[in-house]
Amino acid sequence: MKLRELVVEKAIVPNLVATKRDDAIKELLGALVAAGKVSEDMRDTFAKAIIARENKGSTGLNHGVAIPHTKSPTIKVPMAAIGVSRAGVDFNSLDKQPVYSIVLLLSPEEKPELHLDAIQAVFSHLSKDQFRRFLRQATTVQAVTTLLDEADAGQVAR
Repeated sequence: MKLRELVVEKAIVPNLVATKRDDAIKELLGALVAAGKVSEDMRDTFAKAIIARENKGSTGLNHGVAIPHTKSPTIKVPMAAIGVSRAGVDFNSLDKQPVYSIVLLLSPEEKPELHLDAIQAVFSHLSKDQFRRFLRQATTVQAVTTLLDEADAGQVAR
């Protein structure tokens, strides 16, 4: 699965305002609502599900990245929003460091294989130092989309 197929361009937030985990999740869900990919009446449902998932175990990984996610029967194809924080967000990450790059993922509940494909696509790129560094430095939607295109084309090294 390609990142550009997964990431909703209008839900890329290169300068997250939120500095707290739950607020960052809500801000990214708001971007998906504004992009017309999530209905306004589902925003709180998704926020509660994602936050409940985070409370069970953080999706904050090492190296300043987090992949908060949930599955829902109302979602037909996996989709993601990306947020880049300048200040850092406490996601209770494994390495106890702030998170600067957040990929919020929504997947169809009845198609777990699509969820796994999406998580794999995101994680495979976020595990690369160069990708993480470039994403963290991106200050515009265009810079993020260019990085996603390059990553999909295999032009981002480890």
